[in-house]
Formats: sequence, C-alpha cells, structure tokens
Amino acid sequence: MAATSAATFSIGSTISHGTKVSHLPQSKPLSVRFNSQNTLATFSGLKAATFVKCESESSFLGKESSAALRGAAAPKAQKSSQRSQYHLNPQASYKVAILGAAGGIGQPLALLVKMSPLISALHIYDIANVKGVATDLSHCNTPSQVLGFTGTSELPNSLKGVDVVVIPAGVPRKPGMTRDDLFSINANIVKTLVEAVADNCPDAFIHIISNPVNSTLPIAAEVLKQKGVYDPKKLFGVTTLDVVRANTFVAQKKNLKLIDVDVPVVGGHAGITILPLLSKTRPQVSFNDEEVQELTLRIQNAGTEVVEAKEGAGSATLSMAYAAARFVESSLRALDGDADVYECSFVQSDLTELPFFASRVKLGRKGVEAFISSDLQGLTEYEQKALEALKPELKASIEKGIAFAQK
Repeated sequence: MAATSAATFSIGSTISHGTKVSHLPQSKPLSVRFNSQNTLATFSGLKAATFVKCESESSFLGKESSAALRGAAAPKAQKSSQRSQYHLNPQASYKVAILGAAGGIGQPLALLVKMSPLISALHIYDIANVKGVATDLSHCNTPSQVLGFTGTSELPNSLKGVDVVVIPAGVPRKPGMTRDDLFSINANIVKTLVEAVADNCPDAFIHIISNPVNSTLPIAAEVLKQKGVYDPKKLFGVTTLDVVRANTFVAQKKNLKLIDVDVPVVGGHAGITILPLLSKTRPQVSFNDEEVQELTLRIQNAGTEVVEAKEGAGSATLSMAYAAARFVESSLRALDGDADVYECSFVQSDLTELPFFASRVKLGRKGVEAFISSDLQGLTEYEQKALEALKPELKASIEKGIAFAQK
C-alpha cells in the first residue's frame, strides 16, 4: 500500500499506514508527518524521508489529564503548551533487547516491539528456540533488523550497544500459584541476566517483567549496585498491565470511551499491593462503595482470572506483552526527546517510607524525571486504608529480594 506525504505507526487494535493512527491505546496519540514529496511505498520507506515532525495533540491521558499532570510534574513541564512537539530522526536509531524472547510473553512482545519505527535493531535472546522466532520476525517489513541469540555464551553479544533491555524471562504462573511461588526459579534467572546487562550495557533502560516484580526489581537493583553501575532512574518494574486492566475495567463499568480513561495504579505488582486509585480516574467519574470494592478486587486478581480461564495452559501472556510494548514505546519516546511521557512503574522512590514503590512518573532521556506525588494526595478513606494495608506485604517482598541478592 502506498502512502503519500503522511505516514503513521501504531501498536494497538488497528494498524494502518494511512494518515493518522495513535500509538498504543492509552499511550499518547502520535502523528508522524513526513516533509517529503516522495511517495513511501512501504512502511519501511520511513527511512527514505529526510525529516519527521511528530505532533502530539495531548498525552495518552487525554487533554484534561495531560494538563493536570503537567501541573503536577516538574516546572519545565508546567510551562509546556497543551500541544507538545518534538522531532524524530526518520532513520530508526534505537536498539532493544528482549531477554526471554521465545516464551509466552516474549514472542508477542517481540512482534509488537518490531513494529516501532524508532528501533533500528531488535535483539532477541533465550536459552533455546530463538532462531525460528528471529527468522519469522525478520520477514516483517518494519525498519528494525532482527538478530537472534541463543544460550549464555551469546548473551553478552545480545546486549552490546543496547538502549532498552526488556526481561520477561522466567517460568509462568500456573493454577494455584502465587507470584511468590515463582520466586525461587525466577530470582536466579533475573540475577544472571541483570549481571550480563551490567557488564555489557550498563546505561540502558532496564524493564523487569519477570515475576514476582515486587522482589525481582530489588534483586536487579542490588546486582547493579554490586557491579557499581546502578542508576535508579533507569531501572523499572513493569506494572503497566495493572493500568491497562484498570482502564479497561473502569471504561466497561462506566461506559466510557476507553482512549480517554486513565487510572493511576500504585503500590506494587501482586495481590493487595496493587492499588488502583479510582478517585483519581480521568475523566472524573464517581463510584459507589460497592463499585470501588468490586473494581479494586478485580484489578488485583486479574492475573488469577486469566490463569484460571486458561485452565492450566498458561498465564497472562498476550495482555502482558501488550502492556510491556506500551512501556517500551513510552521509553523510546522519552529517549527521543518527547517531553510529555507519563507511565506508572515500580521504581526506587521516596514517595513513601518504602525503598521501592509503583506510582506515576514522568519519563525523559535519562529515565525518571519526576514523580507525580499529587496522585497520593487527597485519597479516599478506602484508598488510604488500602495503602497502609499493602505496605507490610510489599516491604516483605522487597526485603526478600534484597536478601536473596546479598547472600
């Protein structure tokens, strides 16, 4: 399909090479216009353009939420206009590595990430079955070159020069398992992989997906500290799936347009540590007590809902891949200079007395630029009690991870 002077990219329910398509739903609508008279015959023709201007009408939150967040973030963000602009080099320039790319999350995640026009190279790594996945992906006519790496001997080369590392490696949940049940296996996997990241691309953004994130992220932090390369602004526990689920469930419950809905989710990434702040939902909407309890419990137990529905055949892989791809795209946009990128993530934080905490953050070229502390102000009584109730469990999970890494 030929595209004329405008072309776009999206990850979402609709893929188009037409005039305007958003990024991931709930991610910032992005229009990519080419100042070129040349016809772009294919998607990969993105490279032929000499200049790309990206104009964002608002952030993924919609105009109202975007304005509110700018006011709550850094002074520089306060001064930015409602219509933010930034420029992209049409020659894709970022390298992304997915560690655990042959698994249930890794394969769909690799496909979604392969679609990004910002990526020049996609490195996929696993202990087995990578060659076929890499060959399959390489046939997609998007800009990035796909390279497959198999086994620990090839792990260092998979990380050379990488800008973003995503780690979904590990075993999935099975019926009756909690995220903590996964700890003994996945903790070692994360430790080994992060050691390799520290040795080969210490300045990269690191996205931890492997569960239990409440423990594996602290493990990663300790490993990076031991290696002398820890930058807390660049280490992220991916909790985006909790936000994706909260947005979906609230939109369904209240019959709202999904693209306009944004629910901040704070705390951690397991059970009661997942706290959707329904009172902070954008656009503003009211919930009765029964709705608050019902929605909160469903969001907290959504992973179990999928595990049980699959009847032992797996866990939440597709929705997790979708959410992880959204966070990758947000990171790439931040690296590329977009000054209007906000996501919830489990990171080192001083918002509470806990060393790590999930909250909404503003992303920039150097990682976390600001915490949106206003999300934790003016909570309802239900939310305040739930926040205090989650802290002991989250604290224990964090300490478990730190102890594992230090022993």
